[in-house]
Amino acid sequence: MRVFRGIPEHADSATVLTIGNFDGVHLGHQALLKLLTGKARSLGLPAVVLTFEPHPREYFIPADAPARLASLREKLLLLDAAGVDRTHICRFDARFAAQPAQAFIDDTLVRGLAVRHLFVGDDFRFGSRRQGDFAMLQAAGAQHGFAVESMPTLAVAGERVSSSAVRDALAEADLAHAARLLGRPYSIAGRVSHGDKLGRQIGFPTANIQMQHRRPALTGVYAVSVEGLADGPVAGVANIGVRPTATSSGRARLEVHLFDWTQECYGAHIRVHFLHKLRAERKFESFDALRAQIALDADNARQWLADHPDRLQA
Repeated sequence: MRVFRGIPEHADSATVLTIGNFDGVHLGHQALLKLLTGKARSLGLPAVVLTFEPHPREYFIPADAPARLASLREKLLLLDAAGVDRTHICRFDARFAAQPAQAFIDDTLVRGLAVRHLFVGDDFRFGSRRQGDFAMLQAAGAQHGFAVESMPTLAVAGERVSSSAVRDALAEADLAHAARLLGRPYSIAGRVSHGDKLGRQIGFPTANIQMQHRRPALTGVYAVSVEGLADGPVAGVANIGVRPTATSSGRARLEVHLFDWTQECYGAHIRVHFLHKLRAERKFESFDALRAQIALDADNARQWLADHPDRLQA
């Protein structure tokens, strides 16, 4: 998949396009992307996604923006896996937010991307003050020669699939529900970086994963499986949160203690699958108490994974 920052002034070919944030690339997104790629293949045109960075709600209400389900890099990997040919990342800033809906149609859809067929969600709005809607796109399509198709809401067991529903499930530690909405266990991917070596000092070395955003979609201690280090998954126990016993920075970290693993893994890109929540994060009165709790957490994670061997292979 080719990735571009921004929109060209003039397209070099016609496209089949969809537009959205695609946070988490859940089952609803996947259904939309299947329509996109199917239509693109039938027309012999590239399947193209237009997405935004930052998330519009991070721009408008930064203090109250939702936790991200995936970093930009993770989102691009998931779009690539779905068969998307090109992704354009549009910077969402004051200039873009103030753009009239008609200018977005003229500059982005018609000139910049030469849309031949457009897929949007059934609640899609665009332009300054959300002036643009599906009817406006249909009228533009009739004028400029592109088709517009609305993707109806996808429901699982009667529930609308959405990024918000996934966040709610993760906040309630209902990982099975989140996995049903995503079509896979919830995971976080990133590069293993050097930390402060506290885990090593207390007998539980950890792989520290760089977090791209301050507020994760879940916190606590989890039984996990890790891919990217060996031919198969590696079992472990992970803590994601602000480490109140060790630091007061307030910045979230993801640390994974890998079971029966002795090799260095600095610089590796790994994916951590969250399979079962063991407990909430909390502050301990001493590092000895923290060490004892981590040992208990590791035992509990090993036991849960032994009782659920099929989950480790997920």
